[in-house]
Amino acid sequence: MSKNPVLVVIDVQKGFLDPSWGDSNNPECEENIRHLLKMWRNSNLPIVLVRHDSSSNSSTLRPNQSGNDFQDGIDGSHDLMISKTVNSAFFGTPSLDEWLKKNDYTSLVICGITTNHCCETTARMAGNMGYKVKFVLDATRTFDFKDLKGNIVKAEDVYQMTATNLNGEFADVIMTSDISI
Repeated sequence: MSKNPVLVVIDVQKGFLDPSWGDSNNPECEENIRHLLKMWRNSNLPIVLVRHDSSSNSSTLRPNQSGNDFQDGIDGSHDLMISKTVNSAFFGTPSLDEWLKKNDYTSLVICGITTNHCCETTARMAGNMGYKVKFVLDATRTFDFKDLKGNIVKAEDVYQMTATNLNGEFADVIMTSDISI
């Protein structure tokens, strides 16, 4: 790991536990994220928590209801908390990019929910912006999706495609067990 890697924990909110999201993969995701948070907190390394504040009235992630809250064990000491309404943590408030530059942080470790939306989008942007990115695949999860023909694409396939898309181009895709601080 590089000096002062920033752990970016994206959208690990209670709303994603709602059955309305459908079938998910990687039931170890949240436990792996809690493990990463414990490592970072024990080492006094920088942590960014990101929360999706949906503007949709039907979303389980909308503000002022329990689904917007972080899941148990996620909230705690952190250096920056970002609120966003779109996929990328770089389009939230306060500005992630400004905070990273102000503190001379160049290395990000990304985890959270969902693999192929907010986590992948943030990783792609970070890579394009020149940050060194580690994408902790087994500390993410996603859901089944319908393709353009209406066929179900299993969550595990979506998850693996995100890893394939990111690795070597935008990020180094790793597992929780690969991290040592």
